[in-house]
Amino acid sequence: MAAVPPPPTPTVEAVVVYPPRLPPLGGEAAFSAVQIGPQILKQTPRLDQALESTPGVSLFRRTTSLSANPTTQGVSLRAIAGSGAGRALVTLDGAPVNDPFGGWVIWTALPSEGLDGATIVRGAGAGPYGAGALTGVIALQERGAGEGLAALDVSAGERNSYRAAVSGGAPGLLVTASAETTDGYTPVRGSAAGAADQPLTLQDQSIALRAQHDFDGVQAAARLGVFQERRGAGLLGARSKAEGSSATFTLARPAASGVGGWRLQAWARSSDLLNTSVAVAPGRATTTPANNEFSTPAHGYGLNAALQGRWGQASWEAGADARWADGTDHEQFRVVNGAFTMGRDAGGKTFVGGLYLEGAYDQGPWIVTGGARVDQWTASDAQRHEFVLATGATTLNSPAPNDSGTVPTGRIGIRYTLTPDVWLRSAAYAGFRAPTLNELHRPFRVGNDITEANPLLTPEKLYGIEAGLGGDTLVHWQATLFYNQLNDPITNVTIGIGPGTFPLAGFIPAGGTLRQRRNAGEIDAWGVEGDASGDIVTTLSWRAAFAYTHARVDGGSSAPQLTGLRPAQTPEWTVTGGLDWRALEKLTLSAQVRYVSTQFDDDQNARRLPPGAELNARAAWSLAPGQEVYLAVDNLADAKISTGKTADFVDSYSEPRTFRVGYAYRR
Repeated sequence: MAAVPPPPTPTVEAVVVYPPRLPPLGGEAAFSAVQIGPQILKQTPRLDQALESTPGVSLFRRTTSLSANPTTQGVSLRAIAGSGAGRALVTLDGAPVNDPFGGWVIWTALPSEGLDGATIVRGAGAGPYGAGALTGVIALQERGAGEGLAALDVSAGERNSYRAAVSGGAPGLLVTASAETTDGYTPVRGSAAGAADQPLTLQDQSIALRAQHDFDGVQAAARLGVFQERRGAGLLGARSKAEGSSATFTLARPAASGVGGWRLQAWARSSDLLNTSVAVAPGRATTTPANNEFSTPAHGYGLNAALQGRWGQASWEAGADARWADGTDHEQFRVVNGAFTMGRDAGGKTFVGGLYLEGAYDQGPWIVTGGARVDQWTASDAQRHEFVLATGATTLNSPAPNDSGTVPTGRIGIRYTLTPDVWLRSAAYAGFRAPTLNELHRPFRVGNDITEANPLLTPEKLYGIEAGLGGDTLVHWQATLFYNQLNDPITNVTIGIGPGTFPLAGFIPAGGTLRQRRNAGEIDAWGVEGDASGDIVTTLSWRAAFAYTHARVDGGSSAPQLTGLRPAQTPEWTVTGGLDWRALEKLTLSAQVRYVSTQFDDDQNARRLPPGAELNARAAWSLAPGQEVYLAVDNLADAKISTGKTADFVDSYSEPRTFRVGYAYRR
C-alpha cells in the first residue's frame, strides 16, 4: 500500500499593524516628490544623511547629525537659503517633530531602523501641511508593528565609535531604541589648529513605544518617545546637551477601500537645551568661557483633524490644525576674572493655526489637484530680562509688543500623461513660516561670532512656480524647472566687526563678527533639479540626481548691503549618485557620492567654502535572508571638506575617512 503523503505545512500570514493613516488623495504626483526607501535607509546609519541623497536637502551647515550642534540641525529643501531653524516641516505619521523652541530636528532621536520610508515633497507645502513647510515637507512613515524582531543594526568604528539600534515588538506594539557613542574627530586640523581645538564627541540614546488597537473599525494609537544627546562642540570648554520627550495620540477611521474617512490627532513635545560657548584666544592657544546657556525648557503641543470623501470623480480632504509653543532661555554671560557676572532670561509664546481644503481629480491621463488654507499666527508674552548675578539688580527689562496676523496660502498642480511612459506636470504654490522662539528671543555665540535675537521678526513667505517632465521606461527619470521668491527671509545680518563694544551684545573681540536676525528684503531663486535610476543588469543598479539653484538676495531698504549677494549656506550645485552591485550571490557592494559646489559661510559672501565631494562605500555579506555583516567606509577618499570658516579664515572640516564594521537585520 502506497504511503499517504503528509499534508502541506500550513502557511501562517504575518500580521503587521501600521500606524493609523488616511490614504493620500492622489494629487502628490503633480508636485516634485521623491521617495526614500528601505534600501537607502539601511545603507546609511543617520536619517539626515539618507535624506541628503536627494539634492537640495541639507542641514544648515555641511555637517551631519554626527557632528552638528543641535541648533544647526534644521533642514531645508532646495538651496534657496539655509537656516538653523530649518525651512521644511518634518512629520512622523502626521505629527511635527521639529523642536518647539528652535524648529530644528534632533535626528539622533529618529533612528532609521524604526522607519518604513520617507516622502520628500519639494515646494511650499500648503494644504494639509500648513505652517513651517516653506520649502517643502519631509513626511516620515514609522515601521509597522509585527511579531518579533523587525530591524537591528550593531556597529563599531574608528575613534571608539559604537552604535546599536533595534526595532520590534508584536502586532499592535512597536518598540524602537538606539544608543551611540563616539570620541569624535577634531574639525580644525593642520597648522591652524591649537590647544583650543577638541574633538566633536557624541553620546546619544532614544527609545520610543507605539501601542495601537482597532475598536470596531476605529484605529487608535498612542506613541511615546524620549531622547538625550550630549556633544563636545570642538572647542575646549564648549559643549551641548539636548533632551526631550514626545507623545502622540491618534484616532482614525479610514474608508474600507480608497479615499475616505476621518482622523484626529493630538501631540505634545518638550525639550531642554544646554549650550556653552567660549571665546578663542589668538593663535587658538586656549579659550575662555563666554556664555553658559544652562537651560532652555520649551513645550509644544497641537491638534490636527482631517475628513476625507469623494465627489464624483474627485476626492477631497478638509481639515484644521493648531500648534502652540512656549519656552525660555536661561543663561549666564559676561565673564570678569574668570566668572560669569550677568544673567539673562528670554522667551515667549507662539501660536499658529489654520483651516484647509484640498482636492484631487484623477481621471484618465489627467491629475488635477489644488488646495487653499488660511492661518492665524501670534507671538506673545515676549520678555528679555538681564540682571547682575551677584545682586539680582536688573540691567535690562525689554518686553516686546504682542504681534499677530493672518496668512492665506494655497497650491495647485496638474499632471498629464503624454504616453504610458512619459508625463508632464506643472505646479504653483504659496507658503509661510512663522519665526521660532529661538529666532525671536535667543542670542547665541560660536567662537568669537555673536548673533543677536530679534523679537520684532515677522513670518517668511514663499511663492513659487515649477514645471516638470518625467518617465518610466528602462530608466525612471524626472526633471523640474522652478522659480521661487522668498519674501522677508529671516537672515543673520552682519551689523558689526570686532574689536569693539556694541549695544546689547557688549564687547566683540578681534576676529569676531556681530550679527542680528532680521527680515532682509527678499531672495529670488530659480533652478533645475532632476533624478534618474535604473538597472544596468539584474545585479547592478544605479541612481543619480542633481540640483542647480541660482539664488540672490535683494536686501531692499532693510539690508541694502546684501543686494546681489548669494544667501549664506547655499551652494549652486548639488550632485549625488549611487551604485549597488550584487557581485556574488552573498556579496553586495555599494557606493554613494555627494558633491556640493562653492558656498559662503556668511551673509557678506566673504567666508568662502570651497567645493567638496564625499564618497562612501559599503560591502555586505549575506548570512541569511535579511541578515548581513558589513564593512563601511565613510569619506573613502579622505577629502577635506570645509564645513565652516571663522572671521579670521580658520576652516573647520568634515569627518575624515572612517571605517565601520557591523551586523544588520531587516525583516
